[in-house]
Amino acid sequence: MNSTPMANRFTIGIFGRRNAGKSSLINALTEQNIAVTSEVAGTTTDPVYKAMELLPIGPVVFIDTAGIDDIGELGKLRIEKTYEVLRKCDLALVVIDVGTGVTQWEKEFAEQLIKRKIPCISVLNQCDKHMPDADELEKLKQELKTPLVCISCRSGMGVDELKKQIIACSNYEDKEPSLIEGLIRPGDLAVLVTPIDKSAPKGRLILPQQQTIRDIIDNDAMAVITKENQLKDTLKYLSQPPAIVITDSQAFSKVSEDTPPEIPLTSFSILFARKKADLAEMVRGVKRIERLSPGDKVLIVEGCTHHRQEDDIGRVKIPRWIRQIAGDDIIFQWASGAYYPKDISEYVVIVHCGGCMLNRREMQYRVETARQQGVYITNYGVLIAYVTGILPRALKPFLDASIALEQNGLM
Repeated sequence: MNSTPMANRFTIGIFGRRNAGKSSLINALTEQNIAVTSEVAGTTTDPVYKAMELLPIGPVVFIDTAGIDDIGELGKLRIEKTYEVLRKCDLALVVIDVGTGVTQWEKEFAEQLIKRKIPCISVLNQCDKHMPDADELEKLKQELKTPLVCISCRSGMGVDELKKQIIACSNYEDKEPSLIEGLIRPGDLAVLVTPIDKSAPKGRLILPQQQTIRDIIDNDAMAVITKENQLKDTLKYLSQPPAIVITDSQAFSKVSEDTPPEIPLTSFSILFARKKADLAEMVRGVKRIERLSPGDKVLIVEGCTHHRQEDDIGRVKIPRWIRQIAGDDIIFQWASGAYYPKDISEYVVIVHCGGCMLNRREMQYRVETARQQGVYITNYGVLIAYVTGILPRALKPFLDASIALEQNGLM
C-alpha cells in the first residue's frame, strides 16, 4: 500500500494484432523486460500490468493485451479479456506492424475507440526495416483518424517521441473529482469513523479510508480518526463541530445515533459512488428493491476479491437485508474482480460495492451498461443507509442525489 493504487493511475492500454510488437512496446516504454516476447504469434495470453511514473502525467499503468485477431475458442476468451481492459483505459496505443500495414482489424478497433470516446495513438512498429514516406504516413493517419508515431522497439527509435505524444494526448490535468469536493473547505475538520473489526486488514486502514484521509489533507483540511464506539467522546472533545462525519457504511446506525442532526453525515461508500459512478442513479436503483417479485434475480458485484468472512457483507448481509424488504424468494448471483457480465438483462437490480479498486472509466461503464439494458443499479452504502432508515440524512450533502431521492418518494 506504499504506492499509488492501480485504480488511481492513468491507464494506458496497448492493443493490436498478434505479433505486432505490443509486448516489445511495453518493454521499450518501461525500459524493463516486463512481458515475454517471441516470434510466435499469440505469446501474450493474459493482460500484463506495469505501474510506473511518467512525468508530468504522474502515476500510470501500462497494460499489454492479447491480439485482437486471436483465433480458436481460447482466442475468443483472450479477446474478451482484451476488451475488458479497454473499458478501463484512459488512452489506447494501437500497435501496427509496418510490414503488414493497416487491416480491417485496426479499422474496426479504431471505430470502437471513437464510439467509447477513448483517446488513441497509432504506433507504427519496426520502422527500422521500412520507413514510410510522407504520403504513406498521411494516408495512414486519414485511415486511422488518430495521431501516428513511427517507432522501432528493437532499436528504440521513436520511443521518446511516443512518450511525448502520450503526454500530449493524456489530458492529465483533467482530474476526476475529489472524494470530498464541495464538502469541506481549507481549515475545516472532518471526523472519520473507521471500525476495526475482524474484517479489517491487520496493520492498516482499508483503501477508501486511506484515500479519503489523503483527499482531506490535499484540500488543506484536517482529519480526526475514531472508532464507532468512541465517536461520542471524540465529538465532545472538539472545541467546535466538524464540517462532516464520514463513516463506514456498516456502522451507519450507531454513528447516526451519536452524531447530532446539525452535523452532516455520509459514508465512504457513498463518497465513492459520487466520485466514480453516478450517485443519483444509485439512489434511483435502491427504490426498485421494494418491488422485487419472487424469482427476480439480483447481481451483487465486488470490484475486488477477498477472503469471505462468516458474516460477509456481499454474500451474507446484503442478501439478508434485501430478503427482509422483498421476501425470501429472490435469486442472488455474484461477480467479483475485473469480471462483469456483458449481458446483465436477466437481473432486476445490481448492488455494487464502492469500487475503490476500479477506476472511474470502469465504474461509469458498468453504470451505463445497466442503464442501456434497463437494469437498476445501486451501491452498498446507499443500500445500507436505506435499510437503516437514514438515507435522506446520508444524502443531504449532495444536492443531485437528494433531488433523486425526493423524486423517487424516498424522503
